Amino acid sequence: MDYYVSCFSSFTGGKLGFYYKEHEILPPLPVGFHRYIVDTLTSGPLAETKERQKDEFDPPSEVRALIEGQFMSMRGHAERCGLPVPPKRIIATGGASSNQAILKTLASVFGCPVYTVQRPDSASLGAALRAAHGWLCKKQGEFVPISRVYSGGSDRTSLSMKLAVPFGGCEGDDELLNKYTLLVEKRLEIEQKLVERFGRVK
Repeated sequence: MDYYVSCFSSFTGGKLGFYYKEHEILPPLPVGFHRYIVDTLTSGPLAETKERQKDEFDPPSEVRALIEGQFMSMRGHAERCGLPVPPKRIIATGGASSNQAILKTLASVFGCPVYTVQRPDSASLGAALRAAHGWLCKKQGEFVPISRVYSGGSDRTSLSMKLAVPFGGCEGDDELLNKYTLLVEKRLEIEQKLVERFGRVK
């Protein structure tokens, strides 16, 4: 509950960060950092939400803008590809999936519960499963469902999931999601302006 109170109060600062250490494909932008403060964040028209560019943020805001920015970018571009928001759930993997603060931010941006698997090093586990699946298909001489690799049931393996962060049970969750929804729209608008201004030169 403390997180949602803290997140809600600091969120009203409306700090947006775009951090590109390498050339991006989506959006097609060159290396560069861009920071903005959204002056007004209400349920009104997006056109009434103005932004101001900043040279830098204080260190805590920088970290928050980086994490929130990645999730809002994922949500914005996924929505454009047809992902329903909120989705039914998100399964977070990788080393950062053990960080509760990051998972709570993820749940707030997407407006859904976040699950994790039992092992944070899911990339190596996934590679091992794909190798085992390939071996099984070759042995059988045909494609077989990958579930055959762990025929004993995933609930008794490292693939079993657990609820890490619920969503919707705390006061302020829905209002926070509405604010993120507006901020995602604003982020995409600013992103388009950056593409028009700095779009990669081939």
